[in-house]
Amino acid sequence: MIKKILASAKEQKKELIRVNRYRSMIRRESVIGGELFGPVPSGHRREFFCLDETTWVWHEEWIDTSGQLRVVTTRYDVRPSGIVKAQDGRGYQAVSQGEAQNLIRAAKLYRQRVLQDVYAVSV
Repeated sequence: MIKKILASAKEQKKELIRVNRYRSMIRRESVIGGELFGPVPSGHRREFFCLDETTWVWHEEWIDTSGQLRVVTTRYDVRPSGIVKAQDGRGYQAVSQGEAQNLIRAAKLYRQRVLQDVYAVSV
């Protein structure tokens, strides 16, 4: 019985390490992604990252001139029928052709930079 408990605890610890490693890599990737669109202004937080095979996330936070925290999160889902986005929890809507092309360019640049800067892979 004790062996099972210890084995279970060991597996849980391995899983926690794996999850924390994954989160750390996503954070590193998101910072690089946020820098793809130029310097991040002082007081801003900008992230752009690939969540899974079909999901991209753009997130930005800043304090506006009246001192209010502003947050914008856009989730892009790549579907067989096209690219849709949901912004700040609202429903999905199709993106324009121009926005789709911009996302594709950003995704390619993101992949290149992340492979080089995070995973040390030459592309």
